[in-house]
Amino acid sequence: MTVPSAVGLWHRAHLYKALACIVLALIALQYLLSGVLDRRSIETIFQVNATRNAGHNYKNHPRRFIIYGPVTVPSLSIGGVVNISANTTNSNETHFLVQKVPDNSAKLEPTTVRPDGNNPQEITVLQNATEIPVAILPRCSLIPPNLSGPVTIAKQTPSSAEAEKFFSGKLERGGRGFPKECEARYHVAIIVPYRARPQHLSTLVYNLHLVLLRQQIDYTIFIVEQHGTVQFNRAMLMNVGYVEALKEYSFDCFIFHDVDLLPEDDRNLYTCPEQPRHMSVAIDKFKYRLPYPDIFGGVSAMSREQFRLVNGFSNVYWGWGGEDDDMANRIKAHGLHISRYPANIARYKMLTHKKEKANPKRYEFLKSGKKRFATDGLTNLKYELVDKQKLPLYTWLLVKLTPPQPS
Repeated sequence: MTVPSAVGLWHRAHLYKALACIVLALIALQYLLSGVLDRRSIETIFQVNATRNAGHNYKNHPRRFIIYGPVTVPSLSIGGVVNISANTTNSNETHFLVQKVPDNSAKLEPTTVRPDGNNPQEITVLQNATEIPVAILPRCSLIPPNLSGPVTIAKQTPSSAEAEKFFSGKLERGGRGFPKECEARYHVAIIVPYRARPQHLSTLVYNLHLVLLRQQIDYTIFIVEQHGTVQFNRAMLMNVGYVEALKEYSFDCFIFHDVDLLPEDDRNLYTCPEQPRHMSVAIDKFKYRLPYPDIFGGVSAMSREQFRLVNGFSNVYWGWGGEDDDMANRIKAHGLHISRYPANIARYKMLTHKKEKANPKRYEFLKSGKKRFATDGLTNLKYELVDKQKLPLYTWLLVKLTPPQPS
């Protein structure tokens, strides 16, 4: 190689390096200007679920209503309805509905807006107004700022009336909580299979709301109670909770939660990462150790799509045991894997209770479970919704289960 050609190669190499540096600088500038790298984003990447929730596809969101920048609504007659379209290419998106504004106000204050259960494409203006200044809520941080880490468990909880009074103004009827200062990134359904444990239920609901309200998620607690005296079917109740919750709202994340487990650390976020998550890693009853690697019982998290993919839980497990191991097998069979937070964060206290009667056929069902993955679960779920009530602290569903036909 001649000297001139060597010099030419050297210059080209440095030119390529300079171009690469310019491209990286432009990318970093774009992220900084778009607000993606908030004050905790780097910490988030290494400590907590940093994905922007695979289930959050706002372009196909059933309650989607997105506006960017300053927004004004023209004058309407009382009860008028207006449709507003918006640019959907901006990454800093916020979806909301407008609240009512005062009539004939000389000076209107900014109106805070947030998601609502009504048609997201319509805004009903209840009073006349020439112009409505709209304040757009920012998206909540990936890491909630008010987390305290280990929490004090309240085993002696207030009465129902006192608890309802305490959470008044913090929750919507039906047990829905959401942040008022920012737009939640996650919409979560908490599914609790239940029967005949009223003290456990009141203790769980009280402690759970205290933790979840600090996590800046939009959540609703569903208590799914089994009607009758036949053997308890925890898995089938969780399938029912999934189906019934989706009739309320298109939740993107589902937490399946035993009634006797109380979270000890609010950094154990009730959200869904990219893989199904076993949340109750360390329980005091088991000396805060994982009983076995594939355990998926107690408290677990799955996205709406993941739960649909594996066809939900099996419906054949009447009595205690087996359904969680069956779900772990379904997860692995569909190319997914079980993820976990560190044991010093994913900690729970278990309330004492009488041990349920074990299902004598659970090992037989586990052995043959793979043959039923496609036919046993959401696809053959049958039940009767006996009653449904939106109570102050949770949504209560009373259901009568119908045993599935052999498959």
